[in-house]
Amino acid sequence: MQDASPTQPRIGVRPSGPRDAISDVPGVTVGHYTLADAAQQTGVTVVRPHAGDPYRDKVPAAATILNGFGKTTGLVQVAELGVLETDIALTNTFGVGTVANAQIRHAVAANPEIGRGLPTVNPLVFECNDGYLNDIQALAVTEDHYRQALAAASAEFAQGAVGAGRGMSSFSMKGGIGSASRVAEVQPGQRYTVGALVLSNYGRLPNLTVAGRPFGRLLAERMDRQAAPLMPEPEKGSIILLIATDAPLDARQLRRLSLRAGAGLARTGSVFGHGSGDIALAFSTAYTVPHLAERGMPSVPMLHETRIDPLFEAAAEASEQAIIAALWHAESVTGRDGHARRAIREVAPEWRRWLADTQL
Repeated sequence: MQDASPTQPRIGVRPSGPRDAISDVPGVTVGHYTLADAAQQTGVTVVRPHAGDPYRDKVPAAATILNGFGKTTGLVQVAELGVLETDIALTNTFGVGTVANAQIRHAVAANPEIGRGLPTVNPLVFECNDGYLNDIQALAVTEDHYRQALAAASAEFAQGAVGAGRGMSSFSMKGGIGSASRVAEVQPGQRYTVGALVLSNYGRLPNLTVAGRPFGRLLAERMDRQAAPLMPEPEKGSIILLIATDAPLDARQLRRLSLRAGAGLARTGSVFGHGSGDIALAFSTAYTVPHLAERGMPSVPMLHETRIDPLFEAAAEASEQAIIAALWHAESVTGRDGHARRAIREVAPEWRRWLADTQL
């Protein structure tokens, strides 16, 4: 493990971009709307692949379902056509329909012929269940929350207990939004950026692994000084992993790239449990696909397969770092019925020494 940063452990050996965030991929921005009001601890996060209209200028993309205990919308068409045609939205499980409607209204406002002279639009919304901290039955997420998150999209954005991550839990600690980036050199002088953003809401504390160290086991032992061993609990959470790159990849190659996010997820201690919705999506900003046939398809040389391994390594490392970022950026939150999740930095303020002293 490299030396820890002032704010979080540093994962892997590849260099990161200047922000160590998904927005290091040119054109990608992120916005949040956070609802933090007593029992309502939830929100919306939006990832924009470029600043234009994604319906008219679609982005190549593909997804991998690591474990399908999820309630997303839009993935069937992404799998068939290999493109995104809206921004990517994240929210809680019961907010999916509302946010999808907001995406449709936004697209129709920009393209009034959608559903009439033009084909319909494919909203793309991912979710995790924040019902432990958030009163999910209140259906508190509104279409305006999506619009505000979209309007707030920027290359500089907050992480942790914000936006869709406000009510999320990870490894019995506070989870949420995390992001990271890694730079991959596919041949001398030819570099591409791979960025990751996660909505982290999964994990059993004894399984938490940080940079190869059994950090969760040590933390669990220090939190529970009783002689009785920790009782095993099933994995019931979820995680959404978004991968962006400026490398010129087609949808088939992007599906392969999305799968490598699972390697980073596994390194943190996940086994993609029965009750966990673990979904990864990758997209490229290297080119766009025009909606109108009259504009013609782009002529872009794709990266050769034999040079893709550095991108795979970068995707795994960035995903692992993003999960750690979600834990280390989060603040403690108390929500529904007094339920609380504590920030890992508060529970283990001496985490740097723990990582240095813990044996592999």
